[in-house]
Amino acid sequence: MHKILIVDDERAILDLLEMILKREQFQVAAASDGKSAMTLFDSFNPDLVLLDLMLPDTNGHDLCREMTKKRSVPIIMLTAKNDVIDKVLGLELGADDYITKPFDSRELVARIKAVLRRLEKNKAADGKVFRHLDLVVDLENRTVTKGGQPVELTLKEYELLEVLVKNPRKAFGREELLQQAWGYDYMGDTRAVDICVTRLRKKIEDDSSNPKHILTVYGFGYRFGGA
Repeated sequence: MHKILIVDDERAILDLLEMILKREQFQVAAASDGKSAMTLFDSFNPDLVLLDLMLPDTNGHDLCREMTKKRSVPIIMLTAKNDVIDKVLGLELGADDYITKPFDSRELVARIKAVLRRLEKNKAADGKVFRHLDLVVDLENRTVTKGGQPVELTLKEYELLEVLVKNPRKAFGREELLQQAWGYDYMGDTRAVDICVTRLRKKIEDDSSNPKHILTVYGFGYRFGGA
């Protein structure tokens, strides 16, 4: 049974989400502020977090940053705002997805299940180790090292990198990367790919403006620079 942590300061939303998710056979914990959310994040050890953007003692962006620093966990941000800047910032901080209130419960459940299916699939990855220059990606242990030093990636960063390294030199369009790494139609928002690639390059490239690992295929998308 997968465990989901819901973080929202609206009691009606918490109760509704808890009812919906328990009906889908998920184990659920709920928090209405950032402090209790982090306590539950450590003790409940969720497989996925539904995180509201607006909280009484902090904001969802800061909480997302704090959670993804601790460990890789998929995060879907819930927000009443429909502002592109808020959504882009959430993606930059490591959130996997966002959904705007009011939301359709069937869509939310479908997105949760898609993320969890992809997570299980990745856990079953074979034991190949991919090497390119000073970068090593170990699929079995889901670790990345550069020059022998560990590289801390968010779940989405790792999943996108995994798609690329499994297909060295194959050019992926942004829409295809959305299908492969996000696991469903991400509302056609290909900016999510560009944002994730930018974050990855800052972590795995010596010079993110002159990348050697993740290369841009101009007018199309990206490819991995391996052999």
